[in-house]
Amino acid sequence: MASVRKPAVAGLFYPDNPGELHTMIADFLGAVRPGGTVPRAIIAPHAGYMYSGPVAASVYARLKPARDVIRRVVLLGPAHRVGFQRLALPSAEEFVTPLGAIPVDQEAVAKIADLSQVHVLDQAHEREHSLEVHLPFLQEVLGEFTLVPLVVGDADPEEVGEVLEKLWGGPETLIVISSDLSHYHPYAAAQKLDGATSQAIEALRYEDIGYDHACGRIPVSGLLYVARKRGMRAKTVDLRNSGDTVGPRDQVVGYGAYVIE
Repeated sequence: MASVRKPAVAGLFYPDNPGELHTMIADFLGAVRPGGTVPRAIIAPHAGYMYSGPVAASVYARLKPARDVIRRVVLLGPAHRVGFQRLALPSAEEFVTPLGAIPVDQEAVAKIADLSQVHVLDQAHEREHSLEVHLPFLQEVLGEFTLVPLVVGDADPEEVGEVLEKLWGGPETLIVISSDLSHYHPYAAAQKLDGATSQAIEALRYEDIGYDHACGRIPVSGLLYVARKRGMRAKTVDLRNSGDTVGPRDQVVGYGAYVIE
């Protein structure tokens, strides 16, 4: 019997009822105007769906045409619960959401298992939401796929970039980076900060993304490091904050959605 990583934030960040969850995501995706090419990598937020779901949907909708093409998702997100060095894999063979089980891609994991910056640390995954909240969106948009889940601790962009290069693949592989933007600033100040961060992302200038600019700045920086080496382009698809979705405007959290092509 496969070892399983069970949901930690179902019923908190998103509905734990499969029907309700399906309907919510379908509504988010249905509100997005179609268009744009299928990206090689995306950056999307990881807050509760009522806050960041519409922003995440804006970039996940771009993946619909690749439903029968993308078969592997490499998913990186920041650590919120456990402090550690470098990148953590789970020992679990499946990640489960209310929409079903997703197998961990053992073949892909084997490609990075010998890297010094990669290690197995189940504690980093047990309660972490930064990866989990993306899984139902991926299940809705892609159907069946395998997963390479990595929680990122304290690491250099080059260390993250080396892992991504090993896993890059072709059109069958999608890279997903999980990150919110600024936290708990007044609305206007957040808009200014998040606008600057979006400009840095579009310019592939990971050096300009500071600690307070994005909670997932380390995995984001690793992706931008690779994108710059490969001569790729980044584009902002959506940029809002919790004051635009459901929250008050005195202390907001920023959410951005980006494609790397």
